[in-house]
Amino acid sequence: MKAPTGRRRFLKSAAAIGAAVPVTAFAQEKHSHGHLAQVGTVKGKSQPQVYTWLTQPEIAFIEAAVARLIPADELGPGAKEAGVSYFIDQQLAGAYGTMARNYRQGPWGEGTPQQGYQSRLMPQEIYRAAIAEANLFCNKNYGKSFNALTPEQQDQILLELEAGKIALESVASNIFFNILLANTMEGFFADPIYGGNRDKAGWKLVGFPGVAATYTQFIEKHNVPYNAEPVSIADMQQQMVSVDEHGHPKHVLLTRKD
Repeated sequence: MKAPTGRRRFLKSAAAIGAAVPVTAFAQEKHSHGHLAQVGTVKGKSQPQVYTWLTQPEIAFIEAAVARLIPADELGPGAKEAGVSYFIDQQLAGAYGTMARNYRQGPWGEGTPQQGYQSRLMPQEIYRAAIAEANLFCNKNYGKSFNALTPEQQDQILLELEAGKIALESVASNIFFNILLANTMEGFFADPIYGGNRDKAGWKLVGFPGVAATYTQFIEKHNVPYNAEPVSIADMQQQMVSVDEHGHPKHVLLTRKD
């Protein structure tokens, strides 16, 4: 991670790893022990979004971290404003958080980069342990938890986590950082139905139209930007957009200013 110098640099980095950002499995079942509420929108009305897994100190850490990974700037909201911490909470509360769809019998030897994630710890366990241990490191060295540090200090901590320079007891710090960064990107660009990308902030930033429409009339229009008001899954479910005879949304085209 380089120190934040603007959203455009981040997006160039994101584009380098692929046009589409993968989305983790969304939890279907809810838990009753909510901690804090954010406000989302359903059919134009404000609706509370209750955290179901993260504790308030964990929420504070994640909101501070994602605000540095994808900061708000002159181009629009960042990851914090887009509700990425709530997206992460919902992922951890469900199948992704417990690795319900992963093989978990070991062996647990050190894997190669090509083998991907090899830890015996579930994402729930990684977040819980790593945040607590990272805050202990911050309190020891700065006298404050991560969320109370200056933006410059937070950037330095994130850089050291990414480089594996902070010795966490439970998990390698670079493993935690890589999971946090991946989940931040997922929450910023995933369909808002999963809890992040509030008001489609990520889609609006990159000009992604959301649910696919019928594009036959645009096939012969080369080098012409396709700028449309993004349509989400919830928009379709709540019948907030017009559809054609095939059930595809009718995108409202916009004049995009770069």
